[in-house]
Amino acid sequence: MKSEHQGGLQVGPWPLMQNNITRTDLDAVIAFLGKDNPILTQSQQVLAFEREWAEWLGVKHCVFVNSGSSANLITMAALRENFGPGEVIVPTLTWVSDIASVLQCGFDPVFVDIDPRTLGMDLDQVLRSITPKTRAVFLTHILGYDALGDDFLAELRNRGIPLIEDVCESHGATHGGRKLGTFGLMSNFSFYYAHHLSTIEGGMICTDDDGLFEMLRMFRSHGMVRESTSVELKARYRERHADLNPDFIFAFPSYNVRSTEINAVIGRSQLPRLDANNRIRTENLGIFLDHLDGARYRTDFRREGSSNYAFTLVLKEPDESLRGRVEAALRAQRIEFRRS
Repeated sequence: MKSEHQGGLQVGPWPLMQNNITRTDLDAVIAFLGKDNPILTQSQQVLAFEREWAEWLGVKHCVFVNSGSSANLITMAALRENFGPGEVIVPTLTWVSDIASVLQCGFDPVFVDIDPRTLGMDLDQVLRSITPKTRAVFLTHILGYDALGDDFLAELRNRGIPLIEDVCESHGATHGGRKLGTFGLMSNFSFYYAHHLSTIEGGMICTDDDGLFEMLRMFRSHGMVRESTSVELKARYRERHADLNPDFIFAFPSYNVRSTEINAVIGRSQLPRLDANNRIRTENLGIFLDHLDGARYRTDFRREGSSNYAFTLVLKEPDESLRGRVEAALRAQRIEFRRS
C-alpha cells in the first residue's frame, strides 16, 4: 500500500479493500498449471477444498460454487424443493443477493429490523414474525459479528423453523466457542476478493443433512443426478427412468454454478493461514473501537467471538452535521469508506 508522510503522520490512500491473494497463492496456481495436462474445471481440487473447509468449519458436507450469491441461490432453491412456497424472514441489513435469492425462488421476504449491538437481526422481532407460512429464517452475520442467541436457537428448534446462516462476512466467528455456520440447516460463505479467505470468486454451502447435500450437488450442476454421491439415490432415478441414459437424468430445473480447480487451489493455499489472519482482524477491531469517543459513536458491539471484516463507525444519535464532518475528514485523509 502506497502512502505519504505529512508531519510524521502516514496519510492515505487507504482503500476499502485490497486483493487478498498473495504471492504464495499465485505460486500454488503456477505449480498446479505446470503439471502435465491439468484438469481445470471442477475436479479433485474442488473436492479436496470442500473436505478441508468442512473439517475446518466442523460440518459433514460442503459444496463449492462460483460465488457467495450462487450459494444463496441454490440454498434457497433446495429450501423451496424441501419445504414448498411460503415466507422467509430476512434482515433489513444484508447483501442484495440474500433478498434476491429469496425472491428468485418464489418466497415472500418478511423483513425485520436489526440489533444495534450485532447489526444482525433483532431476534425477538424474528420470533414475533413467525407464522404458519414461515419456511425459514435467513440470518446474516454482519461484518464478522455473532448475530445468534441461545434462547433464539432453542425457540427455533421448538417451533421446527429452519435457520439458514449467511456467514459470507464472518469466516471463523463463533457463538459460544462454536463456529458460525454450524448452527443452521444450511450456511453460506463467500470467498470474494478481500473477504477473510478469497478464491477470487467463490462460495460454499455447508450442511450436516445428507439429503440436502446430495440435492445441492445436483442443483450446482444443471440438476444432474450423476452429480450425487449417493449410490442409492442414483439407482432410484435409474429405475424410475429406465428409458433414459443414466448419465443424463435431470432431477430439477437447475443451474450451472460450478467453480474451477484454479479457484479451489487458491482456497486450499489460503486456508492454513485463515485462523492467524482472523486473530489479527479481531485485534485491529479492538484497537479501533477502543479509541473511538464513546459519547459520539457506538462502541458496545458484541465483540465476543467476532471475526472482523470491516471497521464499524456508527453514530450514537442521528447527527447529519457530525456525519458530514466525519465523511469530509475521511476523504481528506483519502480513507475509502461505504455509508449504509
